[in-house]
Amino acid sequence: MVFEGSSVAISHTGKIRSNNQDSGYSGANLFAVADGMGGHAGGDVASSIAIQRLQPLDQGYSSVEDAQASLQAAATTAAGDLIRAAKERPELAGLGTTVSAIIMVDEYAVIGHIGDSRIYLYRDDALTQITADHTFVQRLVDSGRITPEEARYHPRRSVLMRVLSDMDADPELDMFVMHTQPGDRWLLCSDGLSGVVDETRILKAMQLGVAPGRTADYLLKQALDGGAPDNVTIVLVDVGGQHPIHSGTPTIVGSASNPDGVYVPPVRPPRGNWLHPVRQAANEPSHFEPAPEYLEELIEEDRRRAKRRRAGWIAAALLVVAMLVVAAFAAYSWTQTRYFIGADDDSVVIFQGVQQNIGPITLSTPIEDTDILLANLPEYQRASVERTINARSLSDAMAIVDRLRAGADANVIEQTPLPTPLPTPAPSQTPAGGEG
Repeated sequence: MVFEGSSVAISHTGKIRSNNQDSGYSGANLFAVADGMGGHAGGDVASSIAIQRLQPLDQGYSSVEDAQASLQAAATTAAGDLIRAAKERPELAGLGTTVSAIIMVDEYAVIGHIGDSRIYLYRDDALTQITADHTFVQRLVDSGRITPEEARYHPRRSVLMRVLSDMDADPELDMFVMHTQPGDRWLLCSDGLSGVVDETRILKAMQLGVAPGRTADYLLKQALDGGAPDNVTIVLVDVGGQHPIHSGTPTIVGSASNPDGVYVPPVRPPRGNWLHPVRQAANEPSHFEPAPEYLEELIEEDRRRAKRRRAGWIAAALLVVAMLVVAAFAAYSWTQTRYFIGADDDSVVIFQGVQQNIGPITLSTPIEDTDILLANLPEYQRASVERTINARSLSDAMAIVDRLRAGADANVIEQTPLPTPLPTPAPSQTPAGGEG
C-alpha cells in the first residue's frame, strides 16, 4: 500500500538528553535531517542553521545539476554561518552538524550527505542504506578491520571524520543522483534511530504497508523501547513516480522548529556537592569531530586494541586446548585403573583399561596372556570371556583368571575319555594222560 506524495517528519528528545539537538524538514520537494553537535547549545544552533539554509531549496528545478549546485552552495553558506556564530559566541566553539538531504527533481532524487545521519531506500520489499557514514568506525569497516556488527558497539563509533562545522569553510558533501520509481519510500534519520534500531527491524516497519506517519511513530517507539540515549529524528517520504511540485506548509521539527531561534544560555560553572554530584551525561555531545593528530592516535589505539583482542583470543584458545588436554589426560589416566578379561585370538588375556576405543586410539592394553585356551573353557565361560569380564583391580582380575583356569581344567578332564581295559588271556590246558 503506497500513499503517493505523502511525507512526515518527527523528532523526539529521547530518554536521556535534556534538549533536542536534531532538526528535520519535510516539504514539497526537500527533505532533510540534521544532527547537531557541540554541547547543550552548540548542537541546537548548528542543526537549526543547517535547516534554515536548506529551506529555500524547497522549490522546482529545471535539472538535477541545478539542484546539486544549490545543495552544495547552501551547505557552504551554512558552514560560513557556523564559523561566524562561533566567533561571535565563543561558548559555541566546536559546534557542527550532520546533514542528509534529498531534493526531488521530476523522477530523480538529488542527494547530499555529510556526517552519520542516514538515508535508506525501501523498494521492492528490500531496504538499502544509500549513504555511507563519515565516521572513524566506518573507515575501519571499509578497510576490513572490523565487522559492521562490531562497529555498532565500537567505543569510537561517535567520532566523525566529516561534518558541517565551524572548522571548515568549504565542506565536502557526498553528492549523487538516483532514479525514483512508483512505490519508493525514502527514510532519512539521525543516528538516534539507526544506532538503536537495526535494519532488520526498520525493514519490518516498512513492510507493514501503513502511511508514513504511522510508520514513523512505530520506528520512534522502537527507538524509545531500546533506551533512546540520543535525540531521534525521522523523515519519511513516499514517491509515486514523478514528484509533484505543490504548495503547502512544510513540517519543521526539532530545534529548527523554534520560531524565535535557539536560545544560547550563558556558561555557568557546575554546581553540586558530594551528596548531589553534577549530572552531565545528558548534555554531553553525542558526536565529536577530531583533529588530524587525534585521528592518528585513534588509529594507533585501534591497532593496539586489535592486537590485544587477538592476543586475548589466542590465550583463550590455548587455555581451552590446555583444559581439553588435561581433561583428556585425566580421563585416560582413569581408564588405566580399570581391568577386564577378554579374548586374544584363541586364549584368555588380562587387559588394562576399558573396552571402548576413540577412533584410532585404543584405551586398553594386554598385560598378561594366561595361556588358557578358549576351546578348553566351558561354553558359558567362553561366551563371558568373548563378551569381556570387568574386574575391579588387577588382583580381582587374577582371581577371575584362577576360576577360569579351574573351569578349563575341569572341562578338559570331563571331556577326556577313560582308557579301554586290556583283554584277559585264556588259561593254557594240559592234555589228559600226562606226558607222552
